[in-house]
Amino acid sequence: MAKHKEEAPPAGAPAWMATFSDLMNLLLCFFVMLFAMSSIEEAKLQEFVAAMNNTFSVFDGGASAIGDGFLISNGVSQLNELDQYINSTGKTADSDTDGEDFEDFEMSPEAMEEILSDKMLEENEERVEQIEEALSESEIADEVEISFTAQYVKLTMNGGLLFDSGSAQLKEDAKLIIDKVGAILERYGSAGTIEIEGHTDNVPMHSAQYPSNEELSSARALSVFYYLTESTTLNPLNLKHAGMGERVPIADNSTPEGRSRNRRVEILIYNPSQS
Repeated sequence: MAKHKEEAPPAGAPAWMATFSDLMNLLLCFFVMLFAMSSIEEAKLQEFVAAMNNTFSVFDGGASAIGDGFLISNGVSQLNELDQYINSTGKTADSDTDGEDFEDFEMSPEAMEEILSDKMLEENEERVEQIEEALSESEIADEVEISFTAQYVKLTMNGGLLFDSGSAQLKEDAKLIIDKVGAILERYGSAGTIEIEGHTDNVPMHSAQYPSNEELSSARALSVFYYLTESTTLNPLNLKHAGMGERVPIADNSTPEGRSRNRRVEILIYNPSQS
């Protein structure tokens, strides 16, 4: 009997294995997607969708990555249920807008307030730099202290420069300072509210005209208010005045230096966004 040599099997994996591998990859993606979608954390969901979109081009505007009837690799058809599931991904039950992956992110009031506060703080910081430059150009930087928060920029003037002891009448030299401050307010504060506050030390005030520090501080704030309304183009509706008495000290009242600092007039330029 003649002998014949058996032919060796073809090199490489059988043809059916390629089809089987494609099916396994598809099922793997399907179950990974189910697992990711089961998470209730929106941030992780967004990260997953972004990753799938970049890698497989799925979830773009709620559309499927693979059209109906498209054959994957060696002939494995797309699963109808998977296609329907992908088509619904990225759409919210209560969304009426097509083409959006997710409805607008709902921000908490605390987060919104923090963002607004940061924005206002940045705006006031820029305003302070402008006002400091203007004070230097006006040669009154030594007479006016400046500070700021997210709500306002504060200009502080020593009461001794503006008024005589126990008086609410502006000195003539003080009017020159307030004229320059008024020009700065017209330039950088006219868009928002401006509040003028009078402050005193804790030494009791007893006079026929001003029975207490409350009346004296109110009268001093009112004097500056009247002068600004008469000498500037500021809208009086945007100006406020208040007497704070001795209630808001910025220094120790037990020393002469501290009491001198506490006797002051403050002008608060509120950020326009505050309203």
